[in-house]
Amino acid sequence: MEHLLKVALAQIAPVWLDKVATLEKIENAILEASKEKAELIVFGEAFLPGYPFWLAYTDGASWDLKVNKELHAHYTRNAIQIEAGELDGLSKLAKERGIAVYLGMMERAKDRGGHSLYCSLVYIDQDGEIKSVHRKLQPTYDERLTWAPGDGNGLRVHDLKKFTVGGLNCWENWMPLPRTALYAQGENLHIAVWPGNLNNTQDITRFIARESRSYVISVSSLMQTSDFPKDTPHLDKILEKAPKVLANGGSCIAGPDGEWLVEPVVGEEGLIYQMLNINRVYEERQNFDPVGHYSRPDVTKLTVNRERQSTVDFED
Repeated sequence: MEHLLKVALAQIAPVWLDKVATLEKIENAILEASKEKAELIVFGEAFLPGYPFWLAYTDGASWDLKVNKELHAHYTRNAIQIEAGELDGLSKLAKERGIAVYLGMMERAKDRGGHSLYCSLVYIDQDGEIKSVHRKLQPTYDERLTWAPGDGNGLRVHDLKKFTVGGLNCWENWMPLPRTALYAQGENLHIAVWPGNLNNTQDITRFIARESRSYVISVSSLMQTSDFPKDTPHLDKILEKAPKVLANGGSCIAGPDGEWLVEPVVGEEGLIYQMLNINRVYEERQNFDPVGHYSRPDVTKLTVNRERQSTVDFED
């Protein structure tokens, strides 16, 4: 039935900073979700190959520190270059299983030279096509030491059955104008991806749902120091200060009335399933629609630049 959508939230831990092993884990999660008839699966922010937790525990802002340089190089080697076909296997699997995917990942963008890293949210549709790559507009705090700022090219929404889905990375979800850019394109299923932790998801998830009168899915990863591979560069240095639990989950779903459909799940690894009904969106839009009948574009209006930013334009 077109008005119903079964979703899967992948609250799992990556194989930290190992893109090959993490890709395998992603594929296994897709296979598991498809067996349960899920039509959309979502993974957390920077899931592939993992969040740069070391920055907070290795004096990350110190200039020219060898530890951070070597960890950054390791991170870069394990980032994904889409143009090189590194997501082709996932795209093929999504098509075979008829499941759409939102995946948070580190992108080593070829169109920006191939050496800087972008925190990207990739949407693969049920036909296995990559429909958008949203590069996080503003990395947060210490993330700026390893991630580059993105652009508006990926501020796009996608049709999925009767739903219109869009998504943002982590603290972008606190930014009212990027949210508005998605609302204005008809978004009624908002995807919010996070590196982990209840404190990120417990308030904003319900707030966005109530503001937009949409479903909101927040997906967080898990991470403990015991998950760190033993061959991680400078692991001993990281472990000196890192807490045992770095990401405790908190994945959840709020309905278009701002109430919980799935309350935040903490500390449990696995896939979380829920059926969504588009009619609930229509019901809640009756009295409030932030970009429709309850907007005043003659008074306030947003302009969005969706050009993919580049350092150079070639004229051959």
